[in-house]
Amino acid sequence: MGHRGNNLDLDRASASPAAVSVRELSELEQAPRPAVIVIGASTGGPQALPVVLNDLAPILAQLPVLIALHIPAEFTHTVAAWIEAATGLPARLARDGEEILPGHAYLSPGDRHISIARKGESTIIRLLDTPPENFCRPSVDVLFRSAADTFGAGVLGIVLTGMGSDGLAGTREIVAAKGTVVAQDAASSAVWGMPRLVASEGLAQAVLPLKEIGAWVCRLVRLSQLREKRP
Repeated sequence: MGHRGNNLDLDRASASPAAVSVRELSELEQAPRPAVIVIGASTGGPQALPVVLNDLAPILAQLPVLIALHIPAEFTHTVAAWIEAATGLPARLARDGEEILPGHAYLSPGDRHISIARKGESTIIRLLDTPPENFCRPSVDVLFRSAADTFGAGVLGIVLTGMGSDGLAGTREIVAAKGTVVAQDAASSAVWGMPRLVASEGLAQAVLPLKEIGAWVCRLVRLSQLREKRP
């Protein structure tokens, strides 16, 4: 099983991810209720994002989604339009200082980091021109780190297809804050780089095919809601 702190059998995870990397139902019932979803992706991400977000549709009205995607600036508007068309969810390029609202998807603009911050009682987006991290701007690590700092155990991080190590350090911070992490499996990834590193450190509660990620997250959210309603 893909428990925190334990290394996965990566060959077995690639062949049968649901069988070896998904926590038992009793463990999922103890997972914190997500307050925000953050997603990191690189190569293959523009194709993967609409699939995941469409499958998350049953719960997206309750949660904001923020996305750090490695893509040239000139293609970001197109990806946002794909997401909106696939999900019906308001999706746009993030704007500095805007409030983060449930039921909205915010995509990193080209060549700026996307991060989360508190402003009084609100949670807002901060776009940063600080140096690249892991040779990337936007960097998944910047988004994940700020989400962990702001939401703590309420963060649900999804690491999708992509090359390199961006997202690994940020995932460690989500796990340290008691948040939840899901990674895409090898068979469904265009490049199994970023999610492989997360899986190899035992940081993901689940390592799943692309088309199973959304259903897994929806189940986790519903279980956490049921738990909160119990006397």
